[in-house]
Amino acid sequence: MTDATLSTQDNARQVLQSVFGYSDFRNHQAEIVEQLIDGGDALVLMPTGGGKSLCFQIPALIRSGTAIVISPLIALMQDQVDALQQNGIRAACLNSALDGMAVREVEQQLTRGELDLLYIAPERLMMPRMQRLLSQVHIALFAIDEAHCVSQWGHDFRPEYIQLSILHQHFPDVPRIALTATADERTQQEIIQRLGLEQARVFNNGFDRPNIRYRIAENNGNAREQLLRFIRNEHDGEAGIVYCLSRKRVDDTAKWLSEKGLRALPYHAGLSNETRQQNQSRFLREDGIIIVATIAFGMGIDKPDVRFVAHLNLPKSIEAYYQETGRAGRDGLPSDAWMLYGLQDVITLRQMQESSDADDSYKRIERHKLDAMLGLCEQESCRRQALLHYFGDRLDKPCGNCDNCLSPPETWDATVAAQKALSCAYRTGQRFGVNYLVDVLQGKANSRIQQFGHDKLTVFGIGKELNTSQWRGLFRQLIARRLLSVDLDGHGSVQLSQSARPILRGEQTLTLRKLAKVSAGKTRSSNFANTAHSQLWEALRAHRKQLADEQGVPAYVIFHDATLAEMAERQPQNREQLALISGIGERKLDAYGDSFLEVIHENIGSQPQSGDSNAETVLLLCQGMTPLEIAHRRELTVATVYRHLAKAIREGELELADVVALDEAELQEIRFAFEHSEDKRLKPIYEALGGEYDYGILECVRAAS
Repeated sequence: MTDATLSTQDNARQVLQSVFGYSDFRNHQAEIVEQLIDGGDALVLMPTGGGKSLCFQIPALIRSGTAIVISPLIALMQDQVDALQQNGIRAACLNSALDGMAVREVEQQLTRGELDLLYIAPERLMMPRMQRLLSQVHIALFAIDEAHCVSQWGHDFRPEYIQLSILHQHFPDVPRIALTATADERTQQEIIQRLGLEQARVFNNGFDRPNIRYRIAENNGNAREQLLRFIRNEHDGEAGIVYCLSRKRVDDTAKWLSEKGLRALPYHAGLSNETRQQNQSRFLREDGIIIVATIAFGMGIDKPDVRFVAHLNLPKSIEAYYQETGRAGRDGLPSDAWMLYGLQDVITLRQMQESSDADDSYKRIERHKLDAMLGLCEQESCRRQALLHYFGDRLDKPCGNCDNCLSPPETWDATVAAQKALSCAYRTGQRFGVNYLVDVLQGKANSRIQQFGHDKLTVFGIGKELNTSQWRGLFRQLIARRLLSVDLDGHGSVQLSQSARPILRGEQTLTLRKLAKVSAGKTRSSNFANTAHSQLWEALRAHRKQLADEQGVPAYVIFHDATLAEMAERQPQNREQLALISGIGERKLDAYGDSFLEVIHENIGSQPQSGDSNAETVLLLCQGMTPLEIAHRRELTVATVYRHLAKAIREGELELADVVALDEAELQEIRFAFEHSEDKRLKPIYEALGGEYDYGILECVRAAS
């Protein structure tokens, strides 16, 4: 390694720590940063919340000149600029939301060399005036965010992105970085080709978001009630996004949730620009807002504390599903991707595909993508493994944090039931929809069935062993497996495919997953969940909101939830201790350090910190209470209880086995992580172990070492 390389890395690390407040780079961040600083191009595939922005922000501060960041969503540029300015970075944006005077001021700052980063939409970048302006300034680098928008096969295609190939032609010596959180192999190649990145280094950080729990279940007919129970039971008062397929359903769902006492706002293209902007702004700037939206909402959303993303309809592809669910938990804290889907979703999406004006090759690809999405929904094994496999990534063992891992689904031999369903469709002439066929199978002699004489068929009433919901679920699975197809004339009748014949003839069996209700499953204990209900946590959030309101910026621009959670867990007593918390750089330490320390002192001053308090905790443990039970009994945070127990372990009053139940393999895994850690801090260990073990458990293991 050369001295120059060491110097580059040292400079980058110093900026990372002093400006952004992070102790170390993650994954390939250091290599990407070095590649750009040295003038090379890069294509970066990194999951949402993986730290993509730092990959170009740090080189922007080290290289001379102004970094030009191309972003497709102008509504969020100002929030990104606000966040950078909080860290003392000279940033600005140019978009249609600015008036003429503001535009001229930013342009003058650019020409005077007073900007570190300038955010701009691709449409404005292509304007001749902007091209002339850029030719007059020293450009540090180009960063092309949401680079998958260049792909005509993608769900977020933006024709303006194709024109970005001229950047290399006009500015051949300026390094470029293209970034995306969602791109299969085909899209990756298209990004490289269309943006002229053939010489770029490709950095693939994988697509896993271990903090997100994936949960998919059938819509049992009362989706709104299922959604309401999920939010109230698991995410009461927290920010979230609910996706629906149609504008009407968005409006109806948002209104209904509001009537139930939740702060829910609609977002779709049918609303006025003013209403959309207002609702999006409230979502970004206020705590606990739920946005109910079509897919028109979300690209580029940078709100880190979205605790859940819910789908009330089936997304049309795994790419869309991954990107939409990726808007949850950008701060790395536990979050949920929760989805309901039903038969009508499958039918509607299939009809939309076939009735579109796209050519046959495009339709064929779209059909494959929908089939893959259905496969993810219907499968019985780990969903995370399947999701990652789709993007060419892998997970060697089941994740333990999706519904199939937490509550493995039951399967059943559906051969006979499938034969009945297929036979019913055939004998009624393949001219009717699922609801009609279910009525025939269940022997409902209504006027329509009698009119067609279908009450006289041998299939009439042969399916009374299953209820309506179960039959609809079976038909959905048959359509998903292409044993049945949906007609193209919009009437929704189902017809047998060639692949159904072996089932009908008894030449092939069929095993399906049993219908299941979406549930909480076995939730892993979360240090954040315990912290988030503490007095100190609420006080820190209230102070953050006050500061944000005073400055007119979103609360997360001041500090992320993850930073507040670490404050609440570690309870720093001075500026030196506060500076060690992730996300607190020098600028924010100077601006906010003293006031947050004051909040901490005010809210832990009444909490017992004496040796007697420790002794009481130890006594309750010896009496058979768990740390969580002790916390409830003593009105302490779980983090405080574990600190008491860790102290008792250090002083020899307790054995590690008295406090935590770990098998030898788990214990060895944690000890190995500590042995290979430079400073033995808990947060890097927690992250290195993928959040598998709570901070309190880690602290106790550290105390026993």
